[in-house]
Amino acid sequence: MNQNRRDVLRISSVLGLALTAGLLKPSDVFAADWKANVFEAKTLEDAVKALGGDKFVVSKDITVNGPDIAENGAVVPVSVASAAPNTEFIAILVEKNPNPLSASFNIPAGTEAAVSTRVKMGGTSNVHALVKADGKWLIASKEIKVTLGGCGG
Repeated sequence: MNQNRRDVLRISSVLGLALTAGLLKPSDVFAADWKANVFEAKTLEDAVKALGGDKFVVSKDITVNGPDIAENGAVVPVSVASAAPNTEFIAILVEKNPNPLSASFNIPAGTEAAVSTRVKMGGTSNVHALVKADGKWLIASKEIKVTLGGCGG
């Protein structure tokens, strides 16, 4: 236990010194390819286009898991898994939210293409998983009913 703590302190110190010395910029370490226009999109179509997925097909290789009924829209557990070969990107979009994109993940080569998070939902809506695999855009969806709104409800 103490060794883990020491390792974390050592790594934090080295990164802190590198940032202070100007060897690393914060953009090198945190959210280097942040795309604000994607998170600011107001419609599902605009969010998909901003991600670069203007043409996509429904795929059975993508699974979206979540509750059929969520009692609280502020914390809805959602997981996405892709069996499509060479999956490199997964985005979770909530169709009826004011800003549809809830989360996006870059999937490193050689890792399992599965993500899990909690999203905020303003009400009953389709939750879409947009996946980029082998240069193609794939999508799968699941309707989740919300009994208590999370986006201002």
